[in-house]
Amino acid sequence: MRYLAAFGPATVMDIRTWSVLPGLRAVTERLRPRLRTFRDERGRELFDLPDAPRPDPETPAPVRFLPEYDNLLLSHADRTRFMSEEHKTPLFPGNGGALGYVLVDGEFRGTWKIVRQRDGATLTVEPFTALSRQETDALAEEGERLLAFAAAASAARDIQFAAPA
Repeated sequence: MRYLAAFGPATVMDIRTWSVLPGLRAVTERLRPRLRTFRDERGRELFDLPDAPRPDPETPAPVRFLPEYDNLLLSHADRTRFMSEEHKTPLFPGNGGALGYVLVDGEFRGTWKIVRQRDGATLTVEPFTALSRQETDALAEEGERLLAFAAAASAARDIQFAAPA
């Protein structure tokens, strides 16, 4: 139930990926009367809490800067809901992750990294595809908030956008 509160709607395999527990088909069947079910575009059954917020599918999702090992990446068996096969990123074990992930309208669209210098910090955003002016502005605004948090002690803060890879 806690998983679904954070990541639903989700398949049984999504829940298993997150929890690493076997036998979750039986658990979801036992919980079925307390859950709401859906079918995704591929016909897979999704489970969710009955009173969970579900915005209209046309509602744009805000831009987000996710850290290297964000639970969004670790909590789904099938990441194609937000990540294309073309830009599928490996999740390196241990401390191998060095880049954060940029979500634009709920889709993995690039990476980010903060480099600290003696007198400041620079957030570099590397998109995979061209960004619209509106998307760039939204990322810059969210990037300012990220730098204010992650590099609060830095006297100078800058945001740079690399050319699409």
